[in-house]
Amino acid sequence: MIACSRMYNVAPAVREAWDRAFEHAAGVSGVPLEIVAHAAPAPLDEIWARDDMGAVLMCGWPFAAADPQPVPIAVPLPAPPHYGGEPVYFTCLVVRRESAFASIEDTFGGRVAWTVRNSYSGFAALHHHLLGYRTPDRPDPFREWVGPLVTPAAAIESVLEDRADLAPVDSFVWDLLERHAPERIAGLRVVGRTAAAPFPPLVASPAIGRDAARRLSEAFAAMADAPSMRPMLDLLLLNGFAAVDATAYDITRRRADAIS
Repeated sequence: MIACSRMYNVAPAVREAWDRAFEHAAGVSGVPLEIVAHAAPAPLDEIWARDDMGAVLMCGWPFAAADPQPVPIAVPLPAPPHYGGEPVYFTCLVVRRESAFASIEDTFGGRVAWTVRNSYSGFAALHHHLLGYRTPDRPDPFREWVGPLVTPAAAIESVLEDRADLAPVDSFVWDLLERHAPERIAGLRVVGRTAAAPFPPLVASPAIGRDAARRLSEAFAAMADAPSMRPMLDLLLLNGFAAVDATAYDITRRRADAIS
């Protein structure tokens, strides 16, 4: 079975920490995991469609919509205090630091970036946030949608290069960049954020089998108690991993349905 941290391996040190977490979980559980990069711009859909997933980070909206649904293994618990110790995240709305924009409303009439249509943080969350601003006279607050840009990194670059005025960026990606690659976002600032949504889970394909899935889940849940893993979790900005409540992700599908 494969493991992949593509959604959040935003810097070499982060990817190495994820790899160490996967290796630890495989060793504790006895479930072999082959770590794959599936580097951008390869579509994430491709890896989520594989029948040999063992521990792959998956966006909550595709997870909720998948039929059959992948097997939930564990959900990361982000450590920064703005998550309140819960397995949730947001979409940050970012602009150029030197711009005059003080709020998302200030960017209306301009250009907004987006990643891919099945991304919750890079597409659906922003559209749902905009529902409160749409009127019959102004069904779309923006004059141009710049995309698909595929990755948060490309959305960030579109703002830095003045090809877009605003971009949606997964808040945990933003946190990791602040910690590990602050120079990449030094020219940006956050002017708003969307409502919270359940954090992307680690999932497996149904082919993994019930016993192997249980052992992997238990290995991730116990990771915070392993002294050797504390430095790795600190690098990942995680308190540990928790059990997945699959029904919690229904909210991503309801919000996506509301914008269609």
